[in-house]
Amino acid sequence: MKKKINSNSLLLLITVVLFIVMYAAGCIVYASKGFTHLQTFLNILINNAGLICVASGMTCVMLTGGIDISVGSLVAMDCMILAVGIEQWGWSSPALMLLVLAIGLVFGLVQGFCIAYLDIQPFIVTMAGMFFARGMTAVICRNQVSIVSDKIFTTLSSLKIELPFGGYENKKGIMQMPYLRVTVIVALIVVVLVYLMLKYTKFGRSIYAIGGNQQSATLMGLNVKKTKLKAYVLSSFLTSIGGICYCLNTMAGTTQQAQGLEMSAISSAVIGGTLLTGGVGNVFGSLVGVLINGTISSLVKTNGKLISSWSNIITAILLCFFIILQSIFAKIKDSKK
Repeated sequence: MKKKINSNSLLLLITVVLFIVMYAAGCIVYASKGFTHLQTFLNILINNAGLICVASGMTCVMLTGGIDISVGSLVAMDCMILAVGIEQWGWSSPALMLLVLAIGLVFGLVQGFCIAYLDIQPFIVTMAGMFFARGMTAVICRNQVSIVSDKIFTTLSSLKIELPFGGYENKKGIMQMPYLRVTVIVALIVVVLVYLMLKYTKFGRSIYAIGGNQQSATLMGLNVKKTKLKAYVLSSFLTSIGGICYCLNTMAGTTQQAQGLEMSAISSAVIGGTLLTGGVGNVFGSLVGVLINGTISSLVKTNGKLISSWSNIITAILLCFFIILQSIFAKIKDSKK
């Protein structure tokens, strides 16, 4: 129990405290600019709903000791399929969403098979997947396609779920009630389901065991190859869910969409306490990692004088900090053996 607290819970606690301190500082410094409003926090969730889904899948892969750098390109391809499918092919949005989810399953199955059964390095396989998905996005359409004609998709995109608390009066004296989008509900459901899966199912425990020590997991009788395959299938499936959420936010498909999203997902997982070597991590930590990245972007935008590149610089500093922490914890753990 003590080891569990030192490795997993301590990293998660540091992440949560960092987020609280960072957000509280923003509320103090930018109180006059509306940072204290509940809607400011909800906007962070709304803007990063797709990333939350992607980071949840990335967490599962990283827990096995692997990585998936194809997720950003897969999201871009999903968005382009949805946009072109609705506006040019004349398909209904529900059918296209099912197609996107099916593509995610197949995408993950191919990558997972190459990694688990052909024993090819995850970085190489998913890099090939990244190039393939980004290339297919341009093959489908090279131009930006905006979604305007599908009533179901536009309704889902614009739907506001108002909260009965946390309202405020704007400068015109009109009461503004905070709201959520459908994408946030989907993202939070994904986080809860992944958490329950990792904690209470045999598949989830196998993921942790393989990341902790693959050789020991094999000796325990776990099917390492099958578990890795399932982890990559799950990652791509959740990425496609994230792609749908991403498209509901942007209402468009472009070839340059979601560039760098894979790095945001990886950094969110690492900042959230997931070890790069696998075996330690928590999907709720990844959620807080996404919130930290979102808060950094929000603080930079609220300041108004800083260029957007400062968000990447601060994220890089935090990423290095948590990687160093992970290294320290790993050395302490090895010294106790």
